[in-house]
Amino acid sequence: MSQFAFETTPKIICEQGGADRLGEIARSLGISRLFLVTDAGLIKAKLIDGAVASLAAAGVTTMVFSDVLADPPETSVQAAVDAARAAGVDGVVGFGGGSSLDTAKLVALLVRTPQTLPDIYGIGLARGPRLPLIQVPTTAGTGSEVTPISILTTPSHEKKGVVSPLLYPDVALLDSRLTLGLPPAVTAMTGVDAMVHAIEAFTTRLKKNPLSDALAIKALQLLYANLLAAVNDGKDATVRENMLVGSLFAGMAFANAPVAAVHALAYPLGGHYHLPHGLTNSLVLGPVLEFNLPAAKALYAELGRAILPELVAASDQVAATAFVAAIRARVAAMPYAQTLRESGVKQDDLPMLAKDVMNIQRLLVNNPRDMAYDDALAIYQAAF
Repeated sequence: MSQFAFETTPKIICEQGGADRLGEIARSLGISRLFLVTDAGLIKAKLIDGAVASLAAAGVTTMVFSDVLADPPETSVQAAVDAARAAGVDGVVGFGGGSSLDTAKLVALLVRTPQTLPDIYGIGLARGPRLPLIQVPTTAGTGSEVTPISILTTPSHEKKGVVSPLLYPDVALLDSRLTLGLPPAVTAMTGVDAMVHAIEAFTTRLKKNPLSDALAIKALQLLYANLLAAVNDGKDATVRENMLVGSLFAGMAFANAPVAAVHALAYPLGGHYHLPHGLTNSLVLGPVLEFNLPAAKALYAELGRAILPELVAASDQVAATAFVAAIRARVAAMPYAQTLRESGVKQDDLPMLAKDVMNIQRLLVNNPRDMAYDDALAIYQAAF
């Protein structure tokens, strides 16, 4: 067995109604002046009310920042940092989807250090210390509550990441009640995003390891088995919790065994067209699986046997091909656009997008099959 290292969030709480104990959890970290990062939609839906009441009951002064934007641009994150500094806070909570959680990570870091965002893009460039940080996801998708990564959109429409162990929160709090009201399309997009995390973690080239493998397989089993039910009946608390735990496991896996070409092809679509991240992953997933099949046949076969028991005795070729077909069928059943054309992408932009993909080598090096510009362009054309 090759050597490996594995890191994750030190404390994970999975509890229906757990958000109503946020005040107690914040106090346990020594927080008395809290900066809560969320979005306007969650405030309107009253999803943060129980958490805010809990904080008040615990004597924690709370400032709510709700100007988080999807695919958070640098300016949005900097505005949050400036507001937190001005308020003199001593702790941060991310409450929402991936954009809120990613913003909260950087607020907790940058309030305490003089670094600028451009200084810390990349791997291991951020320096501490940071403020205490709690992450409360309201979607079963990004797994950001257990990853050391924050993805932003630069002024030039590039997706760039800050990657540092400093971005692991102190506590990840999973409360499936917070996901009960997610609309079917959002449930579908975020759920497919989590499946991509599991698939790419299991097939990653450079840092694949036994712990991430076990988490990725269990994640994909939970997500594949529960996604349709979550989309069709969003009020089923058991299904919602299975999705949330599946997303968590997938996040733990890809935090240590990084994602690859699906994400590399998705990022330019999000940066230029501001499409939801889960949708962009979904749009290119099928063609990337087909592209990788010759190099990843044995690994895809393992995943196929994990989600389709009838494949236990099948050959690798049969199991891998069935796996790709099953994932493509699951995506095709989701209630959102299925092609780049339907999503508003212009065919004339495909060469530009493929060129952008070639700049995301930090992800492409993880892909089980080498990918050149012509390959990226062909995948976009297949997805169009």
